[in-house]
Amino acid sequence: MIDFHSHILPNIDDGSRSIEETFNLIKEAKNVGFDAIVSTSHYMENYYETDVPEREVWINAIYENLQAKNIDLKLYLGNEIYLSENIIKLLEERKASTINDTSYVLFEMPLNAEPLNLYDTIYEMMQYKLVPVLAHPERYSYVQKEPELIYDLIQKGALMQANYGSIIGQYGEKAKIIVKKLLKNNMIHFLGTDVHRQNTIYPRIPEILVEINELIGEEKLEELSNTNPLLALRNKKIDITEPIPVELTLKEKLIMNFKKN
Repeated sequence: MIDFHSHILPNIDDGSRSIEETFNLIKEAKNVGFDAIVSTSHYMENYYETDVPEREVWINAIYENLQAKNIDLKLYLGNEIYLSENIIKLLEERKASTINDTSYVLFEMPLNAEPLNLYDTIYEMMQYKLVPVLAHPERYSYVQKEPELIYDLIQKGALMQANYGSIIGQYGEKAKIIVKKLLKNNMIHFLGTDVHRQNTIYPRIPEILVEINELIGEEKLEELSNTNPLLALRNKKIDITEPIPVELTLKEKLIMNFKKN
């Protein structure tokens, strides 16, 4: 399996707090079946701004250490870029990075307020032949209320990455409901842990895999956890299954609009 979304580099963002924690996270990942991790540190202008050269130094040093210890796990460089009208500029100036220097760009949005420039930014990325990949769509409050936004973004060329932990309620009941619907309706294309701390998500991966397998089947799970991430890392085109619009039941609408979580 390939972890498509992680925060394992030490002292870069709100993820790993030390090199020791970084290696503990890698050990945890290896123990539950991951053979590759994409490091997607936050890039947020004026807040998290560690540039590509510095993060490359970290990735290379950690990978060399793993090889010296005969730990067979690959590391790839990426970013989780906070949505900005400057995304293209940040990429061109090597401040932020695509996934493994490919056309695939992992980006995130504000959790509670739909950005006004969302469609313009996605259009601009696609004009530059980039493939926008939205991180954890199930976690955004406005997506939870109106999941048709995700269907619309996919129709416009964006892909979606869900967090493994969402299906076990790591981000609350609303995210759990939405991620299940997105998975069943062909609206998720990658899975990632979004790991920040040791002893959190990695130890729970075995039970999560069982749940996802029961929901969408072994073949689809393999596609989201290995096949599609590998295609992206190799800068190959991903042929997606036609998405099905999500419909919320009345009970689910009430949960999304009135329940605190």
